[in-house]
Amino acid sequence: MAHLQAVGTALQPQHNAYTQLSTYFDPHSQVAWGYMHAAPRPCFTPTLLRELLAWGNGMVGMIDDPAQLDVKYFVLASKVPDTFSLGGDLSLFMQHIEARDRDALYRYAVACIDCSYAVHSHLNRPNVTSIALVQGQALGGGFESALAANVLIAERGAKMGLPEILFNLFPGMGAMTFLGRRVGHHQAEKIIRSGKLYLAEELYAMGVVDVLAEPGEGEGAVYDHIRREEKSRNGILALRAAREVSQPAPYDELIRITEIWVDAALRLEPRDLRMMERLVSRQTGKTETAAAAGPSKAFGA
Repeated sequence: MAHLQAVGTALQPQHNAYTQLSTYFDPHSQVAWGYMHAAPRPCFTPTLLRELLAWGNGMVGMIDDPAQLDVKYFVLASKVPDTFSLGGDLSLFMQHIEARDRDALYRYAVACIDCSYAVHSHLNRPNVTSIALVQGQALGGGFESALAANVLIAERGAKMGLPEILFNLFPGMGAMTFLGRRVGHHQAEKIIRSGKLYLAEELYAMGVVDVLAEPGEGEGAVYDHIRREEKSRNGILALRAAREVSQPAPYDELIRITEIWVDAALRLEPRDLRMMERLVSRQTGKTETAAAAGPSKAFGA
């Protein structure tokens, strides 16, 4: 965590029992950091989803306990070099689809929605701001989880996209809801239908990314943003509350869309599943290559 220490923080490790999430708290700025590192691929495994929800519940406990410091900001980031998140657990998708297990696929999808909604709703606490820090690739559900945040910060050169259309599906865990509220639903659908990867610079120009950071300086950009927000925090939080009234993203909407996704997933044909399998193989290869290269500069290399 050398890069974070360089910006003047004194991070305290939090829950030690997590296996796919490393959490820290900065008591000075009242910022909670969550760094994902799922295995065997940096995607949303059931274990990571459980740990993200437990982290959220732990932060709520801190906020609601008068004896503890409040959490004013929480940041979702990644500990995996060059990768924020590869999205949904495609191997698990294929397993449930081939078994025709709609209930299991639906439970997984709802767990993803629960995590994204906790981020989007800033833990249902009005004085908390959620931030996503994208360093490297954010694909599919990884991009959706970043879009769910109140503030999306990305480093130049980071790539984000929704490739689901390539295997005859669509991103069903929040893309239409969160992306549509950032750029309009017509533009959101164009992005989804393209299946393209977009540079952070392109998405910043579209209004998808809120803050563009230089490569390797994402954590510093988070603190720069927090310092700016603190100067007008009352007005900014009030403006956000007004936007949530005029452009709500209700939980029920997310659930109804993910039900459409589950039914569409169960209609995939063998050729679609083969494409999904090829994507899993490519993701696994990239992960192994990154692991062999060692940790990124942001983590003390």
